[in-house]
Amino acid sequence: MSETKPVTYADVNAAATRIRGHAHRTPVMTSSRLDAEFGASLFFKCENLQRAGAFKFRGAFNALSRFDEQQRGAGVVAFSSGNHAQAIALSARLLGIPATIVMPADAPTVKVAATREYGGSIVIYDRYTQDREQIGRDLAQQRGMTLIPSYDHPDVIAGQGTAAKELFEEVGDLDALFVCLGGGGLLAGSALAARALSPACKLFGCEPQAGNDGQRSLRSGEIVHIDTPDTIADGAQTQHLGHYTFPIIRRDVDDVLTATDAQLIEAMRDCAAYMKLIVEPTGCLGLAAARTMKAQLQGQRVGVIISGGNVAMDRFCELLSA
Repeated sequence: MSETKPVTYADVNAAATRIRGHAHRTPVMTSSRLDAEFGASLFFKCENLQRAGAFKFRGAFNALSRFDEQQRGAGVVAFSSGNHAQAIALSARLLGIPATIVMPADAPTVKVAATREYGGSIVIYDRYTQDREQIGRDLAQQRGMTLIPSYDHPDVIAGQGTAAKELFEEVGDLDALFVCLGGGGLLAGSALAARALSPACKLFGCEPQAGNDGQRSLRSGEIVHIDTPDTIADGAQTQHLGHYTFPIIRRDVDDVLTATDAQLIEAMRDCAAYMKLIVEPTGCLGLAAARTMKAQLQGQRVGVIISGGNVAMDRFCELLSA
């Protein structure tokens, strides 16, 4: 696996071939109610219905499928608050690779339980006082494992880009595409697909208002580091963009928008009411951010990637009843 060359759409195409038959080709859904509200045609790519409940399976399986024999025997280590953890654990199980996952002590219990059920060995850390990236690097060095970060890796970026690739292949050109943003793997991969398949499409990253490092990075032209943000969007509690993801985002993304926790809850409620979808808070970032641009989207064809659905039922009900 080369990690020196820039990631291109050719890598997204190659990833699509590798994951075919392993990752689900998730459905694209529409809502007449939301179309009427926006005065636009909205197309929702439902990665909440992906294997392991999120788009992360795409990048994880693509990366692990490229391991050589020695890497497969030594195993993989990853750090994640939940969705990448589950994706790595499941992909590793399918490929016969031992997996160790570094997870925060406050990770959603449903994500921790699923990671264990997929066969991952979990190492717990405190996300507010410890550095998960350093823990992951130390474990990889000590045990001879290969570290696969949750977003800043060429094979992960290429794999995540297959979700947008499928969306464009199914619905054609779009005027705008809204993609959730944590560390930038999905947004960077989506940018590669958008520029190849729908060059005129405006591309927007969507992150929690409490953690707008991506927005600040894009506007300043350099990676901005922040403290762990306090938000219900646990999948986007990243502290900075990646060295692989940021150059793609800076080159190809039109803007980065933000959403409050209250706006995420509203979007969760709408997904449940109008499309009968269970979506986690992070997964609603695209819809919530698109709402802030309703006036500009009138009459347009708009894509939204729903990135995941891993939320405990009691938490889901608690948030919707707030």
